[in-house]
Amino acid sequence: MLTLDARNPICKHSVLSPGIDRNIMHIALYSRGFNKEDLDDIKLLLDELGKQEITPVIYEPFFRELKPHVQFPAEVDTFSKSADLDGKIEFLISLGGDGTLLDTVCFIKDKGIPVLGINFGRLGFLASIGREEIHEVVESLVDRNYSLDRRSLIHLDASIPLFDDVPYALNEFTIHKKDTSAMVKIHTYLNGEFLNTYWADGLIVSTPTGSTGYSLSCGGPIVFPEASSFVITPVAPHNLNVRPIIIPDDQVISFEVEGRSDQFICTLDSRMEIIDNTVQLAVKKESFEMNLVRLNDSNFLHTLRNKLLWGIDTRNPGGRR
Repeated sequence: MLTLDARNPICKHSVLSPGIDRNIMHIALYSRGFNKEDLDDIKLLLDELGKQEITPVIYEPFFRELKPHVQFPAEVDTFSKSADLDGKIEFLISLGGDGTLLDTVCFIKDKGIPVLGINFGRLGFLASIGREEIHEVVESLVDRNYSLDRRSLIHLDASIPLFDDVPYALNEFTIHKKDTSAMVKIHTYLNGEFLNTYWADGLIVSTPTGSTGYSLSCGGPIVFPEASSFVITPVAPHNLNVRPIIIPDDQVISFEVEGRSDQFICTLDSRMEIIDNTVQLAVKKESFEMNLVRLNDSNFLHTLRNKLLWGIDTRNPGGRR
């Protein structure tokens, strides 16, 4: 974790290239779509950026949806692909839920651009900043008063090209049976040594960040983001004595898949590929990390307590034990 503070200029973070005027901050805005109930908050964010003389660079499809509802200047910077962010973007703000923030991996890639999630969704483990904090967020970015959480990624190697040029994910990699077909047998190896054969609907390999997502809903443990580990969690295992396991993230995990169906599904976060059982698959830790912006009055424990309602006495709403 790297802490940035206006009082410590050595820690200031910038990804601007030398040819860009560093006195002008450029912030990319990404969202999957436009909901009318979010319009006032989006306008507030744009107004706050304007007050600070920050140039927004808006995801092209999102901009097209907003244009009939927001009075923009004559020229607006937009982006539609990762290369459009090269050399001028200091931050990317995700407007939505956790799934929206996970999408930003495809744009950020290995650029190191910090991502901040404003929660327009529901639970919001990753997009944990509330819409009521928009003014504070913009001020914090301008004052360099925030922290960066470095999050590890999981990388997929396959015997055929998969997932275009983004074969990595922030949350998890999964293997899953297709549709309503019978369970699959997933032979799993660690650095080439046999670990287990999972008879199940599927198998999840999550990063520490992903441990509070799909893996958690299937009975996996919560892992601190700083932990150098993967979590292997079966989905609806046939053998009830099979449990999730935590392994060091310097291991290469490889798989052989069998089943009555010749095809199965593999995913990286919300992206999916349908492949057959002749494809060889292996996952490992990605060589670079993703930077998530965190306001300095928040941390992982704070998020756990608030999102999972830890310590809340349900017999006494609003009270804690």
